[in-house]
Amino acid sequence: MKPVDITIDATDGDARTGRACLPNGHVINTPCFMPVGTRGAIRGLDADDLRDLDVEILLANTYHLMLKPGADVVRDVGGLHRFTGWSGAMLTDSGGFQVFSLRPKVDDDGATFRSTYDGSTHRLSPESAVRIQEQLGADIQMVLDVCAPLPSPPDAVRTAVERTAAWAARAKTAHRRDDQSLFGIVQGGVDAELRVESAARTVDIGFDGYAIGGLSVGERRDEMVPALRAATAVLPRDRVRYLMGVGDPAGLVEAVAAGVDLFDCVLPTRHGRHGTVLTDAGRLNLRNAKHTADDQPLDPECSCRVCRRWSRAYLRHLLSVREPTGPRLLTVHNVAWTLRLVERMRVAIREQRFDAFRQAIATVWG
Repeated sequence: MKPVDITIDATDGDARTGRACLPNGHVINTPCFMPVGTRGAIRGLDADDLRDLDVEILLANTYHLMLKPGADVVRDVGGLHRFTGWSGAMLTDSGGFQVFSLRPKVDDDGATFRSTYDGSTHRLSPESAVRIQEQLGADIQMVLDVCAPLPSPPDAVRTAVERTAAWAARAKTAHRRDDQSLFGIVQGGVDAELRVESAARTVDIGFDGYAIGGLSVGERRDEMVPALRAATAVLPRDRVRYLMGVGDPAGLVEAVAAGVDLFDCVLPTRHGRHGTVLTDAGRLNLRNAKHTADDQPLDPECSCRVCRRWSRAYLRHLLSVREPTGPRLLTVHNVAWTLRLVERMRVAIREQRFDAFRQAIATVWG
């Protein structure tokens, strides 16, 4: 395995900013937001869009890619980077989120899924998840884990912790590619003691980086943050800490305050496709009739190419006539806005004013 080396340039409390160096030489600035390209692309955008937006790392979904086009197809055409035309860094999840979202049959050995495409049956084990991700060839792959929905009974959360730990050990044994990092995952729901236990067990196994899973799955933020802090307190300072599936602005800032370096979420792109715009003043529903003749940019504070060129009125028109260009342009803006948010966090940490920035975001987005 190849550790993802992280150099910390500045801290402000537990918040930190620096650079993470991936095995193939990609360097990402942290904190870093990772857009979700489920099937190898963000819906409506291409690799040139991502480059122009200064995206540093992209997430792709193992479950969907193993079904279509198939991991062997991706391998045979040169791996995900060549297949997608994306030359930046990539991370593949393990299928663990689908254990949460699709509710497959799970036992101690793995999970049995029904394909969302044709109903066929597919089995994922810790070992096969590693093998599939090695075929896909992203820079970072994740162990297969069990994410319990919240709230869940204590015994269900305990079972998720036990299975995730056992599967993590098996994944590490199965991992073979020296040019690909493997991240372990911490579970434990909102139980701080379980989070500490899960983090310690994951660190004992030893991984190239560490993720915190099983949050933003139904709990309140005041439940999420203590559980998150319990985990990050145990995770090594010299490894990347990755919070899975959190992308709302207030949640991102709280996670950075807890010492997290990397995030992914579908929220910015999903919002864009459905007409919800992220702005410095909060969410904006562009479908609202009051924007019919609104000549303002989406966000007067944003310098993305959408805000520099088109009005709310025009973009609302595109949505109302179901022109695909509309959701595409809103997606571009929302990704740009989110990336600017994490850049502003990096600057605030370096300038030792992160707490004030955190409070300002909470005022708008809390």
